[in-house]
Amino acid sequence: MSIEQQKYIKKMKRKKYFILITQLLIVILFFAIWELLANKNLINTFVFSKPSKIFETIIGLMNANNLFIHIITTLKEVIIAFLLGIFLGFIIAIILYEMKTLAKIVDPFLTMINSLPKVALGPLIIIVAGANIKSVIIMALLINLIISIITIYNGFLNTDKNKIKLLESFGANKIQILTKLVIPNSYKTIISSLKLNISMSLIGS
Repeated sequence: MSIEQQKYIKKMKRKKYFILITQLLIVILFFAIWELLANKNLINTFVFSKPSKIFETIIGLMNANNLFIHIITTLKEVIIAFLLGIFLGFIIAIILYEMKTLAKIVDPFLTMINSLPKVALGPLIIIVAGANIKSVIIMALLINLIISIITIYNGFLNTDKNKIKLLESFGANKIQILTKLVIPNSYKTIISSLKLNISMSLIGS
């Protein structure tokens, strides 16, 4: 390894550590300001609470052996909603991509459903599914599914048309084009969809 390469690697490591330390400092500063504002009665602690009270609550839950039960339950809800959302979103996006007419029909409805305040449907979901883990999963799925469909589908649409024509000129069928070009080409979009999906699942849970 040359001296220039070593210098470059050291520079990248320093940059990585700088970013990490800055992120940690931002988090610490945020909680410090939050605690200070709460202690000075500049914010309503009944509404916003404060870090020290949150820490006391966590300790209390740990002492009562309730903390990890709630964490496991929430993780289960998030993981199930996440997996269902990304699986269904991926399959539906493929169907819409292959069936252009169907995509044009449902496109305005997807936009409309995505704009709905889904959290407001919470009481209705509880009435239908009951006040249990099932209703939480349904809520999280409603929040993340449409975003997954739209994101992945748009990623498919952004595939280079010239590359598609090239594969077609070599006699590739729709499945080959989808699996060999469209899906691999949408790799970054699918990863972005996964990130959005997990955050939406957390919000829904």
